[in-house]
Amino acid sequence: MFLLRLLALLALVFPVAAQDYPSRPIKIVVPFSPGGAVDGPARMVANELGKRLNQGVVVENRPGAGATIGSEAVAKAPADGYTLLLASQTNAISATLYSKLNFQPIDDFAPISLIAREPGVLVVHPSFPAQSVAELIALAKAKPGEIHYASSGNGSGQHLFMAQFASMAGIKLTHVPYKGSGQATTDVLGGIVPISMPGLAAMVGHIKAGKLRALATTGSKRSAALPDVPTLAEAGVPGYEAYVWSGLLAPKATPAPVLERLRKETAAVLASPEVKNYMAQNAMEAYADSTPAQFDAYFREEYQRWAKIIKETGAKVE
Repeated sequence: MFLLRLLALLALVFPVAAQDYPSRPIKIVVPFSPGGAVDGPARMVANELGKRLNQGVVVENRPGAGATIGSEAVAKAPADGYTLLLASQTNAISATLYSKLNFQPIDDFAPISLIAREPGVLVVHPSFPAQSVAELIALAKAKPGEIHYASSGNGSGQHLFMAQFASMAGIKLTHVPYKGSGQATTDVLGGIVPISMPGLAAMVGHIKAGKLRALATTGSKRSAALPDVPTLAEAGVPGYEAYVWSGLLAPKATPAPVLERLRKETAAVLASPEVKNYMAQNAMEAYADSTPAQFDAYFREEYQRWAKIIKETGAKVE
């Protein structure tokens, strides 16, 4: 009898909660440093989402430990829809790469929507002698371990994208992890570390200005932003494919009506001309029609794929 009364009470409370939601500002935790590949889309979506919800939607950067610090904070936050996580491929990678976590990187969250994805790009400093992927591979085979590459940190997408490339190309490169994309990019632009494989969007301007040279992109097809640059699969690494992606998650027990409100408004934001134009200009593919089930399936597929690559490459957190 008590259980029936409790269920009836919940049925009354949840719709009211959804109607009143949100009644205060919402926080989206981005588990990376400002200026990274997913930080820009997060801020654009947050801004437009705030307009639709008539509440402030703020971005809080909480970087560190392969996105696990910020992700754990959201997993353990109240499940009320006021603290959300901007997840990415790094979350799928960290689920395997970090063996001792105090939360479940997938199962402790409720999916809302996939937001966008973009290919990575293999860039080198203009002073680096290789003019193509084939020349880079030849150089690395002649000097195993002597060529260094920068990434935004241990366990990041940049780390694993390059580890996958090195494994598939049969070469040995030396990893130089940084505390965020900004620091890594600065040193690649300065020629301190000659190579990196970040998200394409943030690199297009540097490439077109001649500050970096693009050898290949990581998608399944060429990017409209750099149509003359081959994919890695075209450039001599058959089967290579990797994307930088982002999606919105909430703590697992967040009420279904709140999740649906967030999904509905996020879909409207991603379909808006302002956001579609932003994504197109930044070489990103928006997912306005993503459902929670589709995002959940995509996240789990990415987890399985990167777990396999981590096992094959022997990649680890140094």
